[in-house]
Amino acid sequence: MRSLSLHHRGGLPGRVAGWTGTFTLIAGLFVWGLPTGPTAAFAATTPPCTTSNLVIWLNTVGSGAAGSSYYNLNFTNLSAHSCTLKGYPGVSGVSLANHQVGSSAARDNSVAPAVITLTSARTARGLLSASTRNTATVILQITDVENYPTSLCSQISAAGLRVYPPGQSASKVIAFPFAACAKGGPRYLHVEAVQKDVVLN
Repeated sequence: MRSLSLHHRGGLPGRVAGWTGTFTLIAGLFVWGLPTGPTAAFAATTPPCTTSNLVIWLNTVGSGAAGSSYYNLNFTNLSAHSCTLKGYPGVSGVSLANHQVGSSAARDNSVAPAVITLTSARTARGLLSASTRNTATVILQITDVENYPTSLCSQISAAGLRVYPPGQSASKVIAFPFAACAKGGPRYLHVEAVQKDVVLN
C-alpha cells in the first residue's frame, strides 16, 4: 500500500484531538503461538486503552503516491498506567457541523492486527515526549477524490476526521481540512491496523 519510507519523515506540527477540542503537538516533542510466563500474565492484566485516556493526533506531513496521500495517525497513552490496543480504528470525515462526510474508512490488511502495549506518557514530573513506547500508529490513506466521477462522489471539503480507537464506542475529532466525497459509496479513506515502532518525527 505504501513504502516504508513513510515512517521516516521530518517532524512538523501535527493535529491533536484532546479532551475538549484540538490542540497542537509538535511531532518529536511529544510466529504462531501463545505467550507464556510473565509476559502472558502482564498482557492478560493490562487493560484496553480507552478513548478518554488517549491523545489522538495526526502527523500532517504526508507522503503522496498513486493518487493518494498517506499520514501517520497516532494514539498516545496519557493514562496513569499501561494499556493495550489491537485492530483497526474507525475513521470518517466530518463537516464543520460534525456530521459524517461520505463513507467511513475501509480496512487495509497490509498489517496483521496484534496486541500493542503502550506505557504511560505521564510521570511524577509531568508528561514525557511521545515515543514508540507510549504511542501506537495507524497508516491513514486519503485518496484524491478527483479520481471519482462527480456522479459517485460529489466533492466537498471535510473539516476533520472522527476517530474511534480500536474496540471503543467513543470518538474524538481531529481538525484537518481535506477534500472528501459528500456521497456514500466511494471509500476514499483506508486504515491499517495499529502498530508500534513507527518513527514519529
